[in-house]
Amino acid sequence: MRGFVYNGQPGRVVFGPGSIAQLGKEIEALGARRALVLSTPEQRGSAERIAQMLGDRAAGIFARAVMHVPIETARQAREVARKLGADCAVAVGGGSTTGLGKAIALDSGLPILAIPTTYAGSEMTPIYGITEGGMKKTGRDARVLPRTVIYDPELTLSLPVGLSVTSGINAIAHAAEGLYSVDANPIMDLMAQEGIAALGRALPAIRADAADVGARSEALYGAWLCGVVLGNVGMALHHKLCHTLGGSFNLPHAETHTIVLPHALAYNASAAPQAMARIARALAGGSAAQSVFDLARNNGAPVALRDIGMQAADLDRACDIAMQNQYPNPRPLERAAIRQLLQDAYEGNRPGGLML
Repeated sequence: MRGFVYNGQPGRVVFGPGSIAQLGKEIEALGARRALVLSTPEQRGSAERIAQMLGDRAAGIFARAVMHVPIETARQAREVARKLGADCAVAVGGGSTTGLGKAIALDSGLPILAIPTTYAGSEMTPIYGITEGGMKKTGRDARVLPRTVIYDPELTLSLPVGLSVTSGINAIAHAAEGLYSVDANPIMDLMAQEGIAALGRALPAIRADAADVGARSEALYGAWLCGVVLGNVGMALHHKLCHTLGGSFNLPHAETHTIVLPHALAYNASAAPQAMARIARALAGGSAAQSVFDLARNNGAPVALRDIGMQAADLDRACDIAMQNQYPNPRPLERAAIRQLLQDAYEGNRPGGLML
């Protein structure tokens, strides 16, 4: 067995249907007295229900979280937290809301309690991202890792099927890249393969019956494992491309990950054969890239960047940005090949063959 370094991330997880009922006790366990509840504008209703559950412990609601955490929004949220005297933040929703909570914690050190309602996995990582001047900058800091995460599958029942699929494949991307990360290790390999397999089973079941709590539970379990992988090892080409497309071209986060992942896997396939075999095995397929593409397409997810707002005229610029400040990757980044990768993702071509 190869040598490796493993660092476990601190944090408490409360998992299971109905576990949101433990929110008050978990806030108390943090030693907090005034919680600022965070959400997107669309999930304000959920934030209000959480605030009602907290009663006197709710300092207020900030329902302005948006994709990619613009620095202006982060500054506004920090100021609201300061004015209200909040001593913790409760982030209810997906990656946008968790990301906003992290931006607050980065500046203030406030503890975060996350209540995920998607499969983004951000709640399990010390990774933050803030967009300024059209560029998304990411970093790692232990202060932004949520202290407690409540995973209640019942809270994901209202997540639309389409978003459930793209959010789940976004989670798969974390685990897939973790398998060929420069700092991969056998513990993360186990979690990655199990997480991918759980989501591969759960997403078609959710599409068949969105109210299937068992399938929702398995998807949330898979997302948790994939998030742990994201939080423990570095990412590679796929995440660099998605940060570029999201931060510089404002493409939707989960959909972008869903579309790009098969092509990033195809690009790296020859340089990371063991990782590809694990991914294919987890998805019961013969090819990692094609299995992910088929999982998306067969369950109604978009497979072409042109269908989510990318302009053909911007592909060259996207390639130029992706070639800068490169993430470690099993295969060296070659401009012509990356440009073709983006073209294939733009057109929705199935890796290794024409789109079916």
